[in-house]
Amino acid sequence: MLDSRTIRTAFGRFATGVTVVTCAKDDGLPHGATVNAFTAVSLEPALCQVTLTRQSKACGYLEDAPFAVNVLSSAQLDTAWHFAGRPQSREPEWAEGPTAPVLVGNAATISCRPWRTYDGGDHLIVIGEVVDLQVGDEDPLVFFSGRFRELAAPATGVHWAGSMDCPELGWFDASTTFTALHAHKHRAAS
Repeated sequence: MLDSRTIRTAFGRFATGVTVVTCAKDDGLPHGATVNAFTAVSLEPALCQVTLTRQSKACGYLEDAPFAVNVLSSAQLDTAWHFAGRPQSREPEWAEGPTAPVLVGNAATISCRPWRTYDGGDHLIVIGEVVDLQVGDEDPLVFFSGRFRELAAPATGVHWAGSMDCPELGWFDASTTFTALHAHKHRAAS
């Protein structure tokens, strides 16, 4: 049986962006929670997903409620900590959003109406229908291996060109063929 530390370590090897999911509490005041379990789900209709631990206050506020996904910029490290349970001396700046309160200074802001919720074990999977998008020029804040990080400068001289995956070439042309994949061989632990 796998222990939770091993699972967390393996999942942590996948680099993610950092978001703060925001909504209004029952009294109308804004609330947020730092979440790195965010993903796009669908383009038609436009859907995205956030996954929150059932123990979080935000989980209770999101039941059939509109929300916003604030994709944090690299300049918002204090904001990430603030909504992860370590309040900072300088409060994050709020603004009124199309569906829910939003934060100021994001790399992107995705405003959603509730779509569906699903059982995710000790988490709740919340899917929202995207109704508004705001995109900035800021680099995103990144989370990897249990730490917040910033993107490195782009590699020079390296480009998609020459790769069959180049998005500028339309991904794959009609003549593309694929080599069958070999089964993954499990390495013995050393």
